[in-house]
Amino acid sequence: MDSGTLISFLAVDLLLVCVPGADWAYVIGAGLRGRSVGLAVTGLVSGYALHTALAAAGLAVLVAGSPALLTALTVAGAAYLVWLGWSVLRRPGVPQAGEAEERDRWRVFLRGATISGLNPKGLLLYLSVLPQFLVTHDARLPVPAQTAGLGLLHMACCAAVYATVGVLARRLLGARPAAARAVTRTSGAAMLGIGAFLLVQRLALGG
Repeated sequence: MDSGTLISFLAVDLLLVCVPGADWAYVIGAGLRGRSVGLAVTGLVSGYALHTALAAAGLAVLVAGSPALLTALTVAGAAYLVWLGWSVLRRPGVPQAGEAEERDRWRVFLRGATISGLNPKGLLLYLSVLPQFLVTHDARLPVPAQTAGLGLLHMACCAAVYATVGVLARRLLGARPAAARAVTRTSGAAMLGIGAFLLVQRLALGG
């Protein structure tokens, strides 16, 4: 795979990662609630690591070729976003001390992995966008290796962007409870809205 292809993929990938969505909402909430931003980001990246492994193993092709399975995964991800968004709206995050961080470290990690693992935007990337950058003829590396490489590049982009977002949220909003609550509610509303839109869209297509 040549450097031009990698640069093109990096540009498209960064554009997608920098669009606020469920991942952004989660890492912002983690920063404001006094939870470890590092654990939240690690969880999110772990979800994409699973996507990368499945894509490199060829399972992504099977999912893309099975409308019923793809619909089920999308609906599951959308339903989870609705539930998570509603939970955030009910209990908007405010700056807190770090005592909660030690109490639910695994929950922070696992929720992050679940969010990214079921994130419809992640499914779109691995099923639709990433395959367009694979070289199938006269390539030095086999397609699974290329897929793994692009997946690792996506994970690195996610780690850099989400860590920056989480740290900035904590530093800029840490001393502003009202602003922090407003940002968290906006994030929750965004997750709920995205999930609801995807559910309605899938139900309409299914009907």
